[in-house]
Amino acid sequence: MNANIINVLGYSGNNSQFVVKTLNANLRISENAKYPELEGPNPYEYILAGFAGCINALGQLVAAEQGITLKSLQIEITGNLNEPKPKGKSRPGFQNIEITLKPAASASLEALQNWLKEVQRRSPVYDNLVNNTPVDVTLFKEYSYN
Repeated sequence: MNANIINVLGYSGNNSQFVVKTLNANLRISENAKYPELEGPNPYEYILAGFAGCINALGQLVAAEQGITLKSLQIEITGNLNEPKPKGKSRPGFQNIEITLKPAASASLEALQNWLKEVQRRSPVYDNLVNNTPVDVTLFKEYSYN
């Protein structure tokens, strides 16, 4: 089994800004009224942005493999979000996600449909959003002896 481990580390400090460290970048998440210069996208926007980035990367790769020249690729993703509510009966999170792709290419509609099917088939983000993925959560309580 070929497994690539991806790890991020998130933390919040005194300014209440949540920062996630990745291998190559620090990402600021959510709004920060106290320090507007630290504002960043909210977690839901990051999910959709990551989805769009995955589609773009695979779209470019698959197009090259299939001999399709993409002059450009516009990806719009819209998620219908139910926000979490205390004791709510509706499921929190995206209720549906709509993706609109606008590739600028001279390829036929059939070729672009085959391209899209292959992008969907190979997308790990697409797979994780449409299928159940096991998630393990561990809680550590730190004690202060002061």
